[in-house]
Amino acid sequence: MSEPIVHLIDDDEAIRTSLSFVLEMHDLPARSYASAPEFLAVAEGLTSGCVVTDVRMPEMSGLELVKRLKERGVRLPVIVITGHGDVPLAVEAMRAGVVDFIEKPFDDEVLLRSIRMALDAKVESDAHAEERQRFEQMLATLSGRETEVLRGVVDGKMNKVIAHELGISIRTVEVYRANVMNKTRANGLSELVRIALLAGF
Repeated sequence: MSEPIVHLIDDDEAIRTSLSFVLEMHDLPARSYASAPEFLAVAEGLTSGCVVTDVRMPEMSGLELVKRLKERGVRLPVIVITGHGDVPLAVEAMRAGVVDFIEKPFDDEVLLRSIRMALDAKVESDAHAEERQRFEQMLATLSGRETEVLRGVVDGKMNKVIAHELGISIRTVEVYRANVMNKTRANGLSELVRIALLAGF
């Protein structure tokens, strides 16, 4: 089992079927699993490929799966997809070593690009280095206050908590957050978190 296969894990059969079809159409061999434990049963024999997993699943979450794979020494890159784009989850996923975090609904091309990068370690390494440099330059344009607000966002704090801690109004926090989104060109909160974490924020 050494060929690079995309391992799809999602408890929703319709999503598994649809993603498998998209991958096959783009010459990316795929296997699908209805649960994280089902995948874990075969994971230790895998040396190449990548994992695409949903976050919220009944038996074991995608994040728990990432931790179990690490414990067992399985080093396949993991891409997490979720319909629940809550920031703390995005932060936890990235810090747990996930190579990408994709929020539903997403464009097929976004997932395909992420998978191809994950399957080619050299491409991934170069692309991430280039991306990291670009993100670092973006974050360098933030003012001191914008940086403080971003730190609060990455920590998963609500606007009112950030406002209280910084001694400013909630409206002012909203303005700083909007500035940060504009300067980083992030499309949403999960992307903003990804940018910050990839830049070593």
